[in-house]
Amino acid sequence: MNVYFDNAATTRVRSGAAGAALRVMREEYGNPSSSHTAGRSAAAVLEIARSSVAGALGAAPDEIYFTSGGTESDNWAVLCAAEMQSRGGRHIITSVIEHDAVIQPSRRLEAKGWEVTFLKPGSDGRIPPEAFAAALRDDTVFASLMLVNNETGAVNPLGEYAKEIRKRKLGTILHTDAVQGLCKIPFTVKELGADLVTVSAHKLHGPKGVGALYIKRGVKLPPFVLGGGQEREKRSGTQALPAIAGFGEAVRLGRSELDDKAAAARRLRDFTTARLAEELPEAVTIGPGDSPYILSLSLPGYKSEVLMTFLEGEGIYVSRSAACKKGARSRVLEAMRLKNEVIDGALRISFSRYSTADEAEYFVQTLKKASRTLFK
Repeated sequence: MNVYFDNAATTRVRSGAAGAALRVMREEYGNPSSSHTAGRSAAAVLEIARSSVAGALGAAPDEIYFTSGGTESDNWAVLCAAEMQSRGGRHIITSVIEHDAVIQPSRRLEAKGWEVTFLKPGSDGRIPPEAFAAALRDDTVFASLMLVNNETGAVNPLGEYAKEIRKRKLGTILHTDAVQGLCKIPFTVKELGADLVTVSAHKLHGPKGVGALYIKRGVKLPPFVLGGGQEREKRSGTQALPAIAGFGEAVRLGRSELDDKAAAARRLRDFTTARLAEELPEAVTIGPGDSPYILSLSLPGYKSEVLMTFLEGEGIYVSRSAACKKGARSRVLEAMRLKNEVIDGALRISFSRYSTADEAEYFVQTLKKASRTLFK
């Protein structure tokens, strides 16, 4: 049996999204910026996809700007919001549990003289609202805190951060990386209170290489990519229309089934956790389990790399932390102040709409086999 439990890294493209992308490649190949009939037809496809993403976020279509993915959207939000806000102060708030697409731009700004506060999570993996409130200052012009952590599945209380900004009547721009949240947990941009929101297609069964940045109406974020003035002069470059069409269709379908699939994922996560407790009582579950799609666990005394190799040999694909970390020790789990043996034996299991109980059972039995076969 082959089991793909690394869906927080990327997902299988669903047939509807693949079909939409293929149709555009074959039939709607005009440039959306061209004024002739083929161009206008392509532009219509572009706007349908934009409306789909906007609808899922509870936003207006003209607040959605397509990018090459979550990394570009995060970089755009951090670097350009700082540039835009620099006259009001040079203090930024973010956290140590962010994706590197937020951490590294923040470090770049820090090297240029900005003061960056990196908040640490509580033992549950969330950034406490009181920690955010304590870090917020009159000269805090930008804050970036992710919605769903990609390693633990912990969901941060974005609405509480936004409420604190409003209460103190500050002009702080609030950004969130919601890549692991779109079409997985219910939210709208209004509920989050965020000014900028990053989303990506390949985490929700859409194609790779396409994402979007929500920019709240009235926020005059400078462009990140200059050139021909596409995306209403905010993000130049001919739009990757096939991928965007696939993104829009993946979002449309994902939005329609969000509640049912999230409930199914929750049942599967609960089943997996229960079976681990029965078969491997020494296994440790990490984090609060906010996201039904992510299960972080550890087999203390074993090395995650060794466990992953064993599992892969049995046809099971999981990860140890974020895929982008390339083997580095998880800064997220370290920040949660877990014991070294727990961090060293950590695995991230992430489900999708295609995951099954049979696969979960096979995973549990194979991990049990690994614990009985491998030397500590």
